[in-house]
Amino acid sequence: MADPSSYRPKPGDIPDSPGVYRFRDEHRRVIYVGKAKSLRQRLANYFQDLANLHPRTRTMVTTAASVEWTVVSTEVEALQLEYSWIKEYDPRFNVKYRDDKSYPYLAVTMNEEFPRVQVMRGHKKKGVRYFGPYAHAWAIRDTVDLLLRVFPVRTCSAGVFKNAARTGRPCLLGYIGKCSAPCVGRIPAEDHWELADEFCDFMAGRTGTHLRRLEKQMTQAADEMEYERAARLRDDIEALKKAMEKNAVVLADATDADLIAVAEDELEAAVQIFHVRGGRVRGQRGWVTDKVEEITTGALVEHALQQLYGEESGDAVPKEVLVPALPEPVEPVQEWLTGRRGAGVSLRIPQRGDKKALMETVQRNAQQALVLHKTRRASDLTTRSRALEEIAEALDLDSAPLRIECYDISHLQGDDVVASMVVFEDGLQRKGEYRRFQIKGFAGQDDVRSMHEVITRRFRRYLAEKEKTGEWVDDGSEDGELGNEPRDGLKDDDGRPKKFAYPPQLVVVDGGQPQVAAAQRALDELGIDDIAVCGLAKRLEEVWVPGESDPVVLPRTSEGLYLLQRVRDEAHRFAITYQRAKRAKRFRAGPLDEVPGLGDTRKQALIKHFGSVKKLRSATLDQIQEVPGIGRKTAETIAAALALAAPAAPAVNTATGEIIEDGEPGTTGDSSGEPVTAGTPDERRGQET
Repeated sequence: MADPSSYRPKPGDIPDSPGVYRFRDEHRRVIYVGKAKSLRQRLANYFQDLANLHPRTRTMVTTAASVEWTVVSTEVEALQLEYSWIKEYDPRFNVKYRDDKSYPYLAVTMNEEFPRVQVMRGHKKKGVRYFGPYAHAWAIRDTVDLLLRVFPVRTCSAGVFKNAARTGRPCLLGYIGKCSAPCVGRIPAEDHWELADEFCDFMAGRTGTHLRRLEKQMTQAADEMEYERAARLRDDIEALKKAMEKNAVVLADATDADLIAVAEDELEAAVQIFHVRGGRVRGQRGWVTDKVEEITTGALVEHALQQLYGEESGDAVPKEVLVPALPEPVEPVQEWLTGRRGAGVSLRIPQRGDKKALMETVQRNAQQALVLHKTRRASDLTTRSRALEEIAEALDLDSAPLRIECYDISHLQGDDVVASMVVFEDGLQRKGEYRRFQIKGFAGQDDVRSMHEVITRRFRRYLAEKEKTGEWVDDGSEDGELGNEPRDGLKDDDGRPKKFAYPPQLVVVDGGQPQVAAAQRALDELGIDDIAVCGLAKRLEEVWVPGESDPVVLPRTSEGLYLLQRVRDEAHRFAITYQRAKRAKRFRAGPLDEVPGLGDTRKQALIKHFGSVKKLRSATLDQIQEVPGIGRKTAETIAAALALAAPAAPAVNTATGEIIEDGEPGTTGDSSGEPVTAGTPDERRGQET
């Protein structure tokens, strides 16, 4: 760690003029690039008492070993040079926005003899016109599919194009009218290029001209009684309108603008951009960055503008850029944008009207992106370690809970009561060790009693395995992962760990104080005292521990709380999925399911032949044998099974009270053909927990 005073330049050596400066470390690597209206005043801010500096700035100046600068004529030149050096050196302490995905664009290769419409990602190429970015590639393909009937531009690859030209036969799109087939000479290269240019005009927002032209042609064709041509033009107009509807109209004055919003906390910031062309949202993208320096919202906006427009020119830079805060000073940035566009660019904060309302929407998207990014940080080892340490500290554990098991109860108004057990090791899911339970000790709805039963059954199995195989063996691992491996006795013959051989360090239950107390009581009854228990209540996200009247409240930004929420939500998802599957299976059960050796194919054949189980029940053995695949012995088995099964209750129309006869049209039946009682959606849905 260097002392900044060891490389601090003399104040008289630093010019009092605009420029760009670079901090380098002891290996001469550039670690930070900045610009300043006055280099002397800006650099003086870095060489003050370290206690007065922001923690990240303090880390930067103590990591650096030297500083150098370059004088420029104007602040606009400083802005351009700063961007160039950041791209060249990729300094570790600069704000760097990270795309959360590689956004797809709709691209038209106007630099080719026969332009092609396609989906493109990555760096932009010269001579190619881009539209977007889009959130999903399928959204581009849907739009292109609608437009090709009006603008049948080539979409095939170079190989397909050359093969069609060689054989003299176009591809399928050429036959169905969604490609003008320039590969076989149906249209000259010049006409195809103009067709692609019209496609680009429509995508750029100049839609009115094409719609009016088609409507005029449709009217003319109708007047000339060419009704088939008029119908085709009508369908073309509908296709264009449908493609336009995919991009919502948000600004009535056909504005071309980019709206930029920023959501930030102390550590990170998320930026969202909406690209509005012709009053419609044509694309959306977003970035997330670590705030490695003390920075204002205006400075974040400035960096976002550099990222967006640093390599753009012409119409790619819109006439208007709306932001939540202006860079300071704003004039150089606005002048730089004007230079990139080649015409005036308005950089401002929307104050009222539709633009302010749309900015609020973009802001909500930025906030949501920041929250989503924080939940995705679970994949980061450092973040996971910090989350486990926070949980250990909040619950007063001796060590970080490297293995966490979470339990949840699910039922539908007391029926089909089930439970789930999910496992997280070192903050990551271990889906291979998830387990499901059916509540067997009692009938009805009692979440507390159900939790006690599940914990008892799970850890009784653990004690049984432990008694058979002995204690754990420590292999001396110190890498922070699960360092203890079981003895051979803890593994099945194929080498896989047995189902309940591993004990957790922490048991989490989905619920509050009653569920936590039930889980702790189950462990106490089994004599287990080395496993911690807590519960996470949904309403206020409070963490409950046994024997405490007040919950443990973790900060909303806590990594530990995020991890507990993910564990709880995964347990809930796993439980409710099992409960729904179990309920659906019960609803599908019928008398034919009791016939041994009768598979789905022959069951369906029987129902298709007779129409219902009621008619099958009244059939003779000879009639049953008429069904393909049913022999004498199988027919006797079916007849015996149906004779033993009690007839199902008739279905009832709850709206009218009418009894619906079996086999009547409209009867609600299961896979066996038996009717089931209908009901209103609310009556059937009930409440899932």
